Order: sequence, then C-alpha cells, then structure tokens
Amino acid sequence: QVQLVESGGGLVQAGGSLRLSCAISGRTFGSYAMGWFRQAPGKERNIVAAMSWPGARTYYADSVKGRFTISRDNAKNTVYLQMNSLEPEDTAVYYCAATRLSDLGTTVGEYQYWGQGTQVTVPS
Repeated sequence: QVQLVESGGGLVQAGGSLRLSCAISGRTFGSYAMGWFRQAPGKERNIVAAMSWPGARTYYADSVKGRFTISRDNAKNTVYLQMNSLEPEDTAVYYCAATRLSDLGTTVGEYQYWGQGTQVTVPS
C-alpha cells in the first residue's frame, strides 16, 4: 500500500505563494508517477500538475502554467507543488495522488492512491 499525506495549505493573499508537500510512505516511492489535483466546492476534481517517474516529463493545467511548479525529492520520498502569484480562483482543496504508471496521468481515474487533501484559500 501507499500512503500520502499533504501539508502546507493555508490562507494567503492574492499574489502570494505557498508550497505544498506530499509525504509518501509504503511501497517504493520511485515506482510512481505523481500528480496534484484540486477541487473547489461544487466542482469536479481536476489536474493541476503531474510528473512522470523518474521526473523527465511534467504536465501543467493551462490555468497554472508559469505560476506553479511540481518537483520531487526521491531521497525524502516527497513531492512538492510550489504555487506563486496565487489568485482567488486557486482556492480549493488540493490533493496529492500517485499512480503505478511510470508516465504521468492527467485524469482522476489514472491514479490509485490519494492523500486526504489540504485547503488553500486565496481571498478575493
């Protein structure tokens, strides 16, 4: 089994930055491609960013390109999402996810393991 625990969410003013972390335990961290998703109230859960194993490929949703960066530290079994220039539209619960596929996935159905989520709030 794989366990994912997110941290780093909070309230930040528009234009500010946050870094989300996702600590991974259980099966070999390096075997999984990783993704960050988000879900706003009343909306579907959508991809924000993803990274293949071992990290050669990345994907970003159009709405976060140039502002968010996904990275992974294999030695620490951790994946990060650096979020800059935050906007009120970024307000959501952010979820870390892992897939047994080595290539990155962009849909919810491609991921087998999920964290509990961390709230990010950017007041308007």
